[in-house]
Parts: sequence; C-alpha cells; structure tokens
Amino acid sequence: MKNESEEIIKQRIFIIRGCKVMIDFDLAELYGVATKVFNQAVKRNSERFPADFMFQLSVKEKEEVVTICDHLQKLKFSPNLPYAFTEHGVAMLSSVLKSRQAVHMSIFIVRAFIKMRESLETYKDLALKIGEIEVAQIHDHAMLKNVHNAVKHLLEPPLKTKEKIGFRTKQ
Repeated sequence: MKNESEEIIKQRIFIIRGCKVMIDFDLAELYGVATKVFNQAVKRNSERFPADFMFQLSVKEKEEVVTICDHLQKLKFSPNLPYAFTEHGVAMLSSVLKSRQAVHMSIFIVRAFIKMRESLETYKDLALKIGEIEVAQIHDHAMLKNVHNAVKHLLEPPLKTKEKIGFRTKQ
C-alpha cells in the first residue's frame, strides 16, 4: 500500500519551469480538502509561499499538464489557472493546513520528492560510469586495432625478391 501511494505521488510530480512540482488540484485531493479551500488557505498565508515555493501556471502550461494527465481533465474547462508547489512549498503546506492528515501527507510527499532526487542522483552516477566505459572501449578498440594490424602484418607472406646467389665481384 505504501509503495502504491508513493508511486501515485511520483506520477503526480511534474517538471515545470525546470522545477519538480505538484499541482494544487492533486495536493488538495491528497490532503482531503476541496481545491478552493486549499487555495484559500494558501492565499491567507501568501507570505509563506515565495516564487520558489509556489507559482501559478500559464495557460500554455495548464494545457500541457491537462494533455499529459487524464486525471486532470477537470481542469481543462476551469477558468482558474492552477498553482504549482515545489518540494519546499509542499513542506510549507503542513504549517498552513493544520489537520492531522495534512501534516502526515506533507511528510509523505516530501519523502517522495527526496526519493525521486536520490533516484536521479543514482541515474546520474550510472550515466557517468557508462560514459567512462564508453571512453575505455574506444581506447581499447584503438589498441585492439593496432594489435590486429601488427598480427596481420606478421601473417603476410614475405615479399619474394630474386637475389642472385654467388659472389659479387667489383667491376
């Protein structure tokens, strides 16, 4: 169950404007409140949510998110542009939304963000190692090619030249 919940949360984390974020609609659902109530609580505490914690999507960004995610189809016809919350914004939500569920969910979501970051670091390390292997293979390929050429040269029959047998006299 816990792994399923983590997967659901990971599927609801998007990269928008180069940041990993969650949409207000998804967060409100996870916290068990209506999106309108959720956003009202955030607006009452707007000083806690600077631009690097939360931002409002543009019309184009909203369309892209709705296109990508079937579960966000309700947003398609909404006149309001959704808000996106970064990992820090999600952490701040626990101080704004006071319910027990909100506090537990904030912790759970922040942990999902952390696991995603750790996974990305693992992939980055893996990519570096693959790059090192590729460089080594290129170097090894060049060495193998040189060895192959040397062996090939040794296997070639010697050039036959007819030399006269006997003594040479100075003339």
